[in-house]
Amino acid sequence: MKENQFSLKGKVIVVTGATGILGHAFIKALAAAGAIIGVLGRNEQKANERVKEITDAGGEAIALLADVQNEQQLIACRDIVLKKYGRIDGLVNGAGGNVPEGVLQTGQDIFSISVEGMKKALDINVWGTLIPTLVFGKAIAESGGGSIVNISSVSADRPLTKVLGYTMGKAAIEKFSKWFAIELASRYGDTIRMNAIVPGFFLTEQNKMLLTDGQGNLTERGHQIINNTPFKKFGNPEDLGGALVWLMSDASLFVTGTTVTIDGGFTAFSGV
Repeated sequence: MKENQFSLKGKVIVVTGATGILGHAFIKALAAAGAIIGVLGRNEQKANERVKEITDAGGEAIALLADVQNEQQLIACRDIVLKKYGRIDGLVNGAGGNVPEGVLQTGQDIFSISVEGMKKALDINVWGTLIPTLVFGKAIAESGGGSIVNISSVSADRPLTKVLGYTMGKAAIEKFSKWFAIELASRYGDTIRMNAIVPGFFLTEQNKMLLTDGQGNLTERGHQIINNTPFKKFGNPEDLGGALVWLMSDASLFVTGTTVTIDGGFTAFSGV
């Protein structure tokens, strides 16, 4: 047994959505475990700030600018990483989330759903996970193997009101993660693993508009979620780090095609 199976020392891991709130927690946890981080996002200033944060703390990182739905931009980022480090050992598909156009408000005619809004929510979650997997997954395979982690949601298992597009997108991520894990195993044996993390409720940029009133006060929906979460609070982004490091590390070498739920008990609670 290795002295520290949870160490990521020397592993090159690309994180999409790394300029977001949860993405920030992801890269900090991975860097603290010793990984070299590809900080991938669309916000150049924020990507550079996060690279500096990691390097100032003694780690190593590189900023990668791309839209996760743009295959050519992702290929360019992959080539930059391979040229600099010679390998890619892991991918975290952290990009995703909800969009205002994909929300059906209470009292709104259900038959007036914005099809374009639903497509937009589906695109960022589904294609924003699939396309990076195809681009960076190939490099992982050619590097000798590694781990891919996708980000699902409690809404995939327990549909939530208002967010139909997001719910459909995350349900697709659940099935994609299992399907792709099995197909990877049939072709590469135990060398490439794919799993998913299921976060509960966190105050990200996407859901602040649904959970708070903009002044720090909970909306009715926010209160309902807290009341149905046994821990009676929202999660802190840092709460996701331990599971992510485990799934990216050699400590989870026999784990594939599964999901790890981090939700304060929300999905386990019956409401009674």
